[in-house]
Amino acid sequence: MVSIDQVKQLRKETNVSVIDCKKALEEAGGDMEKAREILRKWGKEVASKKVGREAGQGIIASYVHPNKKIGVMVQLNCETDFVARNEQFQKLAHEICLQIAAMGPRYISEEDVPEEFLEGEKEIYREQLRDSGKPQKIIDEIIEGKLRKYKQEISLLSQSWIKDENKTIKDLINEYINLLGENIVVKRFVRYEI
Repeated sequence: MVSIDQVKQLRKETNVSVIDCKKALEEAGGDMEKAREILRKWGKEVASKKVGREAGQGIIASYVHPNKKIGVMVQLNCETDFVARNEQFQKLAHEICLQIAAMGPRYISEEDVPEEFLEGEKEIYREQLRDSGKPQKIIDEIIEGKLRKYKQEISLLSQSWIKDENKTIKDLINEYINLLGENIVVKRFVRYEI
């Protein structure tokens, strides 16, 4: 049997509904860690169902670093004006601004990285490995691995969140999709630095 205190604690930690917390704890046999994992799994399933929905409302959030040398603006969209005014949604927008300020991504997703840009990076890697003496097959694998890593580093959604390296920004957004019940999309951003 699951206690009320367990449900309260899980709700406080995850911001998921009381009913879902209770169901997850019951499914996990009262194990808090398993219940958290179940909620994460459910959240990903819920998020994937909402991703195709139109996100025509939203906000433009901004952040200027205290040294006044870095500034960020981001357009974060959701489905309704009601959610756009929600404090949690605005908190997410602020977190994304902080991420952009700190990590300097160039694109929203890996799919947005232009192929010609990647070709330039490939040439740099080829030049670095030219005199390595490694077989061409190994060089090609190294280059592909470096490109994959580079695309993750310059794509906002693939970056590890600065406040929790175990989560990507995509994971963070999916948590808020689950919490707020609407599709959430980063439409565009700009980062200025002096």
